[in-house]
Amino acid sequence: MSFLDSLNSTAFEAFGQTVIWSDMTGNLLGLAALALGWRRSVLTWPAQLLAGIILVAAYHSASLSGGVGKQLVVIAVALWGWRQWRTGRDRAGDGAVAVRFATTRERLLLAGGTALGTLAVGGLFTAVPELSWNPWPDAYIFTGTLAAMVAQARGLVEFWFAWILVDLVGVPLAFSSGLAFSGLVYLVYLVLVLWGLRAWWLRSRDASTAPAPRPVPDMEGTAA
Repeated sequence: MSFLDSLNSTAFEAFGQTVIWSDMTGNLLGLAALALGWRRSVLTWPAQLLAGIILVAAYHSASLSGGVGKQLVVIAVALWGWRQWRTGRDRAGDGAVAVRFATTRERLLLAGGTALGTLAVGGLFTAVPELSWNPWPDAYIFTGTLAAMVAQARGLVEFWFAWILVDLVGVPLAFSSGLAFSGLVYLVYLVLVLWGLRAWWLRSRDASTAPAPRPVPDMEGTAA
């Protein structure tokens, strides 16, 4: 048996659903990554990277091309986000990444990019049925995940809202595709997302109300 076959073998059965090792392991790592993101730890990115690699096998076993594509995006953006947070975490003053609300322009770009991306990817999946048997939900999840991770990499509170919108489609799609563990984990994701949203919201508010640093006087007593 190959390593890939082992990853996609049965771990256990519950409620009439078969749970495979890749689905379980990848999603547990995803939960860890989300918890680390809530704490604004840079370790969220290597955890997401490893989860994405393992979940490629899970989605491939379920013939969900959109899910495979989503995880390939997760892998690529995790590498970029890891670099972004390593260079930006000192701005928070506590060794963690600084977080803030997006500007109006950033929100419009995220929303517009997600809408156009969903139309483009959904059109591709519809034109090439071999890529996805459920093109529009797959396209929505694919593009929404990309938008969420880009927002996370930039330290934007809105990334939590993006995950909520992705999960609203991801949960029923996972259950209907036989990835029961993914569906259950997505429900736990929702709790962590709401918790993380509150934490980042309060953090961004504290940062916005913090007093600006006082100017340092020069040798003649004037502000530098």
